[in-house]
Amino acid sequence: MMTVANELHSVWNARALVWVLTRREVASRHAGTAVGVLWPYLQPLLTVAAYYLVFDVVFRMRLGEGAPTHAVGTFLVVGALPWMAFCDAVQRGMTSLIDAGGLLHKNPLPPVLFTTRAVLASALIYGPLLLLVALAYVPAHGLRPAVLALVPLLGLQLALCLVLAYVLAILAAALRDVVQLVGFLLSVGIYLSPILFPLSLFPENWRWVLWLNPMTGLVQGYQQVLLQGAWPPASVWWVSLAWLALLVLALNALVARSRDQLVDWL
Repeated sequence: MMTVANELHSVWNARALVWVLTRREVASRHAGTAVGVLWPYLQPLLTVAAYYLVFDVVFRMRLGEGAPTHAVGTFLVVGALPWMAFCDAVQRGMTSLIDAGGLLHKNPLPPVLFTTRAVLASALIYGPLLLLVALAYVPAHGLRPAVLALVPLLGLQLALCLVLAYVLAILAAALRDVVQLVGFLLSVGIYLSPILFPLSLFPENWRWVLWLNPMTGLVQGYQQVLLQGAWPPASVWWVSLAWLALLVLALNALVARSRDQLVDWL
């Protein structure tokens, strides 16, 4: 575990540089666009707005019994936006070391800085959107104390994305096929989580499959808070923490074994 602790220490020592790199990363995502800095925020916001418009306003589709809410679009938005944030952070973080290969060859910078930059840039874009959606859902249940659970939920998601992205970045540096494989898994992952349907509607004997998705617990947590105004159940926390602990162990082993070869792989 000391290996991961050393990586965190490197990020903390270079926090000013990380902040500069993160700001440049965010700026690069809207460079050359007409609407400027608003564009990275408009894309996911318009996507979830389309969910609401199509399913709740146009078709007025409704979920069955056992769902936390009956409006399909309202249900989809709560899970889809965190999932988009997860996919963006993981995909960009996974290719962060490959993209920074030339710079890492010339400068002895800790590789973890570049993965951190990519994940934090995604957090700066999707974090405000998640908080905006949370405010939009307040009238559904009132401003209950359970809304405070959003803080640890967002913190857990950020930590999960950072660790997973760094694990995948090292693997992608060693084997480029990882990028294609993970891209496929992320494209089908939305169907293996309670985003398009409530967990209660999934066959009980097969629900364990959904827990293989690291976002299942967090999505459930967001649904509990935003749709029902309730504190997430214990399963949300221990499953998410278990995923985080497992990934930290994997990262610790990968960093220790790749330290001398990582830059050469790039």
